[in-house]
Amino acid sequence: MSEIKIDQLGNKNQLKRSLKSRHITMISLGGTIGTGLFLASGGAIAQAGPGGALLAYALIGVMVYFLMTSLGEMAAYMPTSGSFSTYATKFVDPALGFALGWNYWYNWAITIAAEIAAVSLIMKYWFPNSSSFTWTILFIVVVLSFNLLSVKAYGESEYWFAMIKVVTVIVFIIVSFLMIFGILGGNDPVGFKNFFVGDAPFNGGFLAMFGIFLAAGFSFQGTEMLGVTAGETDDPGKNIPKAVRSVFWRILLFYIFAIGAIGLLIPYTDSRLLSEDIATSPFTLVFENLGFAFAASVMNAIILTAMLSAGNSGLYAASRMLFQLAVDGKAPKFFAKVNTRGIPVYALIATMAVGCVSFLASFFGDGVVYIWLLNASGLSGFIAWLGIAISHYRFRRAYVAQGRSLSDLPYVSKFFPFGPLFAFALCTLVILGQNYMAFMGGTIDWYGVLVSYIGIPLFVALWVGYKWKHKTKVVPLMDCDLTNKY
Repeated sequence: MSEIKIDQLGNKNQLKRSLKSRHITMISLGGTIGTGLFLASGGAIAQAGPGGALLAYALIGVMVYFLMTSLGEMAAYMPTSGSFSTYATKFVDPALGFALGWNYWYNWAITIAAEIAAVSLIMKYWFPNSSSFTWTILFIVVVLSFNLLSVKAYGESEYWFAMIKVVTVIVFIIVSFLMIFGILGGNDPVGFKNFFVGDAPFNGGFLAMFGIFLAAGFSFQGTEMLGVTAGETDDPGKNIPKAVRSVFWRILLFYIFAIGAIGLLIPYTDSRLLSEDIATSPFTLVFENLGFAFAASVMNAIILTAMLSAGNSGLYAASRMLFQLAVDGKAPKFFAKVNTRGIPVYALIATMAVGCVSFLASFFGDGVVYIWLLNASGLSGFIAWLGIAISHYRFRRAYVAQGRSLSDLPYVSKFFPFGPLFAFALCTLVILGQNYMAFMGGTIDWYGVLVSYIGIPLFVALWVGYKWKHKTKVVPLMDCDLTNKY
């Protein structure tokens, strides 16, 4: 099919299937390479040592791989912008689909607000006396324009935003290993001595590594956008599996090689690794050691593209989720209306408006409201991953129970049932352990518990509220809707 029809609403307009394989690969890849790698990776190495950081990121990487194969199997067979919200509705329980959809939409709407706040800080690095208001408006105009033009314009912009980040990481890895072996830098080979300095490679024991393991999950969030883009992907049966096979290895190689290089070049005892200032980013430090005088300015520019990329992708993903919720009758119907270019304009504007209002909240009451809004979205990505694991487990069981052949699927996850069960277990561990330190003292830190886990009761309220109102039940395997005509 070349388009998605919205027959349920009597709307003759439709989304356009204009995204190519290169677009969806870069969209998923670009969503994960950002400040988590450029800034926070140094702190991970400082806290758990180079070996602890590598192991934590590797474990999360394996889990993400299983999740992507699960999502890829469903998205290639049933491509829809609702992604795991639609899959949960069809294969598990409509109430779960409702909660997952709104949870994911809220998560990205708040993320847009965070990127708006961050961009003005980035620009003040070069223009310290400039107005934050100017940069805020410019950011909103740029991101909104890319999304309003067409899905192809969004895909192209995100492709090049992501390409800048990918090239940066590749150059960093090559330069780093040339410095490690003494080919660049004019010094003796660094070798592997920093990997074993002090208590390295594992510093702080199991709990330190566990803390990095929890944080590493946030760095990989965004890969699930692969499912959201399926609704506007040209030939999803071919392009989704292609993207699934390539995107994980690229992400894992980038993260593992980059963190390995930082751990070899900079001892974990270097106090600068704990700073999240651009001037002391591990990438900046390595380039400066090479003699690159403008390393901080270049990294600032690259982080700026990362912010634009995150805002661009966040607006796209949230608006498409809101669009599909409206199509499925779980949001007001006017959000499902699209213009002649196939853009769900009302869903787009509503998402940006929520992001802007959330951003404005940071100016009142010392930002307390804004901080709570951010906290409420903190676990949303992991909850979405849980939904993917559960939905795929049910999808495969329903597919087999209804007498269908796996050979008819465009893409088959080879790790079922271990893959989704493993991902479910690790996601649950990450969610429950998010602030385990709050329970480690003489008394429980109830404020810390509330701040860290507020997203869970909000999600449960959406789920239980919809279930109570509509009296939904878990869908029997034989009744799961496996119709893939989207």
